[in-house]
Amino acid sequence: MRDSRILSTLKERRLPPVAAKSTPQLVFDACQTGVMLRAVLYVETVIGAALLYVTSDAVDWLLGVALITAAALPATLMWLVLGCSLKHLLGRLPLGWQVAAGVVLGALAGLFACGLMAWLDLVGMFRPGAQAPWLASAVTGMLLAAGLVAGMAWRVRGRTPAATAARLVELQSRIRPHFLFNTLNSAIALVRDEPAKAERVLEDLSDLFRHALSERQDATTLGAELELARRYLDIEQVRFGRRLRVEWSLDERVSGARVPPMILQPLVENAVKHGVEPSPSGAQIRVSTQLRNQSALIKVTNTVPAGQGKSGHGIALGNVRDRLRLLYDLEGGFRTALVKDVYQARIQVPMPKK
Repeated sequence: MRDSRILSTLKERRLPPVAAKSTPQLVFDACQTGVMLRAVLYVETVIGAALLYVTSDAVDWLLGVALITAAALPATLMWLVLGCSLKHLLGRLPLGWQVAAGVVLGALAGLFACGLMAWLDLVGMFRPGAQAPWLASAVTGMLLAAGLVAGMAWRVRGRTPAATAARLVELQSRIRPHFLFNTLNSAIALVRDEPAKAERVLEDLSDLFRHALSERQDATTLGAELELARRYLDIEQVRFGRRLRVEWSLDERVSGARVPPMILQPLVENAVKHGVEPSPSGAQIRVSTQLRNQSALIKVTNTVPAGQGKSGHGIALGNVRDRLRLLYDLEGGFRTALVKDVYQARIQVPMPKK
């Protein structure tokens, strides 16, 4: 199989031990693109709904939306910029203090919007003779900010149960009885003639169980995930022999990218299940990574028997997509494609900022 580039090969190394540590969870994270888009749409929706109460026709409503947006949009962007700039400081605070900080910044944004309206005389254009609503603007900013921060908190709280449920489903798929039995049978067959190889198979199987059952944070490094995928494919290599042909083309520059735990496991499993198992001649699996525009691209590509395509319910792929969305929102991506009996799953995640 051909790929866009031939990249460096990842060196063999032992998986690092999983360290359990408790750190404050960042809720008020305004740096993500999805959060910014939702914040602007949320504020504009509230403005449009509120103006329905005080306008008589569509022209007045459109004029009101335009005038208030001229002040509300810069204020919203200011709230997002301040929240993003204070991200690391806020991340060290308890949840309650993060919410309070977001609400206070919302009040400041409301006052900023009111100041813009007074400076541009937008209040007089919309309601002649009216005074600048300072108190109302501050309260409105606080309420809007409270809604936005509550949405962020709900999203963060949804990560843990969703990730746990995804891990359980993946665990049921990964440690299937026939996979476990086949691995143990392969090890038993090797004990007499190749005891060292049998020991390596059992060690790899033990690592798979240990990492599947261990408690983890929301994210791990791509390098650790690649090593875990390598161990799984090493086990299957013993079972399938020459039918399983694996190629690695990895870029060390992206090994520090953050990804959800066990995110590659269902992809390499699918490659074995749908590529190698149904084909008498086996299949070729290619795992590649590369750095592109400050993003890490991870591709798992495999050949499939002619005319068979991909079967199954897509549960594992749906879990991959959902977990990436929970971790990175719109900044992460997951795509699959089948072209001329070659199937590819591609993950894209942003690189950590230095």
